[in-house]
Amino acid sequence: MAGSRIGIPDGSVLLEPGMFFKAANAITMAMDAAVMVLVLVFTRPWGRRVPSWLLTVPVFFATGLLALIVVAFPAQLLLGAVGLGPDAVAQAAKEPFLDPWVFNVVYGGFIVQAIALAGLFVPYARERWGSRWQGVQGERLPSPTGVVAAAASVSAVIVAAMHLIWAFGGTAGLSASQISQFSPQTGAVYATHGICVLAAGAGAVNLARGGTGQARWALAVAWIGAAEAVGWGLWLLVSTMGVTDPAKEVTTVMVLTYAGQTITGLLAAFVLARFLASRRRTG
Repeated sequence: MAGSRIGIPDGSVLLEPGMFFKAANAITMAMDAAVMVLVLVFTRPWGRRVPSWLLTVPVFFATGLLALIVVAFPAQLLLGAVGLGPDAVAQAAKEPFLDPWVFNVVYGGFIVQAIALAGLFVPYARERWGSRWQGVQGERLPSPTGVVAAAASVSAVIVAAMHLIWAFGGTAGLSASQISQFSPQTGAVYATHGICVLAAGAGAVNLARGGTGQARWALAVAWIGAAEAVGWGLWLLVSTMGVTDPAKEVTTVMVLTYAGQTITGLLAAFVLARFLASRRRTG
């Protein structure tokens, strides 16, 4: 943001004029600042007095944005280590963006951040809201929660199908630039999206129908899946706004997939909120 070129190679889109990437970097910096505030909330006595919604919303988005990195980045490193990185054609088609060491530093830092946040949030949540996720799931949630959960599951199947098709090399709906740059490492990202979206849909249905399963595991699946779907669906939608080069045109199928991913996460989040509200202690 200050104009430094550390880690940015010649020809990178980050060096092009315009405000999109400056705004994106500003948003990322603001989110990291929010993480610092969360750490204080989890560790200081006054943190127990923070309104629930003001705390759970940023934690929800942090879970989603970091979940993809925690799963996909180590998978990419492993695939690269066994020789399944980009081939010569994909490497040649890949445009300069950041030096490779930047990804290791930043994504490695995000993984440490994710582990640390989870280690702080889970004990905090157990102490403050432990009654909400103890015991079994209980009775079926009242209407219209079941309808919303069903809608989430249908949307999840459609969106996950597209991501998994792309993960295994399918080209339907992808732009020419993405097809040319495909490798098993990018496939790992698509696969993670697909799995998390399915978790959001399945988690919503599971919470809505109730049962004798442990509430904490049902909540964990729905929380992580919904958070990843909302966080990355929105992020991918926003990223399409920064595309100005016709050669990198974002297809209608891609936009619809990202929108469907966001909608799936929002529907699952609604069911998640209804489930937690139904377990609120009274009196």
